[in-house]
Amino acid sequence: MRIGVVSDTHNNLGNVATIVDVFNRAAVDRVVHTGDITQAKTLDVFAGLHMPMSGVFGNNDLEREALDAACQRHAFQFLDPPLHLRLGEREVVVVHDPLDLPRGDHDLALHGHNHRTVVERDARQLTFNPGECAGHMTGHNCIGIVDLVDLSVHIERF
Repeated sequence: MRIGVVSDTHNNLGNVATIVDVFNRAAVDRVVHTGDITQAKTLDVFAGLHMPMSGVFGNNDLEREALDAACQRHAFQFLDPPLHLRLGEREVVVVHDPLDLPRGDHDLALHGHNHRTVVERDARQLTFNPGECAGHMTGHNCIGIVDLVDLSVHIERF
């Protein structure tokens, strides 16, 4: 099983359209967003995904009523962090701010917030932030694909 991971899209609809295309071409099994969607129209663009999407809300996701309505409209699962998922044989925890990562028995920890790519491993856990997706740093937009079998990471830059 492979998941697409995206963070901090901050309502950049052009980048989100590119992200949808990349994940659809890669045929990932699920997409996980680690927060800072910002506006519901961003989720309307993500509705073009051919796979389910889940995630957490970030500190800039202030239009919650509209975001919640868009999640319901598109059957997306978004919660306040932390979000705990069982994907394949892996326990996954998702937060927005890395300072909120819980200690615990999970294989994969996903976060966003700081717009920096992070790939950290210890004896049995991977912590991953795909990095910038909002277009704030031209040429540094990144999303990731994590293979849950071996916790390998592919970073796609655009």
